[in-house]
Amino acid sequence: MTMMRSVVRRRRAVAAAGAVSVGLLVLSACDKPTPRATVTVGKSSVSAEAECYDGGDNLGQEKAKKCALKKGSDSIDVPQSETLRIGVDPEIADTGWALWINGERVTPVYKTTYRAFDGVDLFAEQQGQAAPKELEISIVEQDKPGSTGESKAFNGVWNFKLVNDAE
Repeated sequence: MTMMRSVVRRRRAVAAAGAVSVGLLVLSACDKPTPRATVTVGKSSVSAEAECYDGGDNLGQEKAKKCALKKGSDSIDVPQSETLRIGVDPEIADTGWALWINGERVTPVYKTTYRAFDGVDLFAEQQGQAAPKELEISIVEQDKPGSTGESKAFNGVWNFKLVNDAE
């Protein structure tokens, strides 16, 4: 009887070790989620993981620009002159971030987790052209520009689509 208990214990120990090994293997196959960025207008908000992100490594300016030109999958309606609010995870703020519209940087680099752009009319008519129906915005994690005016690191890009809510 003692020998039988020993065999059963050994089998349980081997089964438990196997289960732990399989669990660790499954966890190691998972990608760590990227930091998140959030865009809020009025009472609506959308949050997304990065379009491009290399674990905080430098993407380079060219790759960041290509990523910023990709269409955002998350969209939000924007009424005229509504406040646009942007929130980023602290690790993005530690590096710095800038707002890009249609692939071009339009703000300086901020080192805060939150920024509000009050009463901005993103959909204003431009020199006789009709107001756009939508804009692609990107939050680009980048350091502050150096003495040459160029940023040294571009670490991630989060894309969103703003939809003109004008009637």
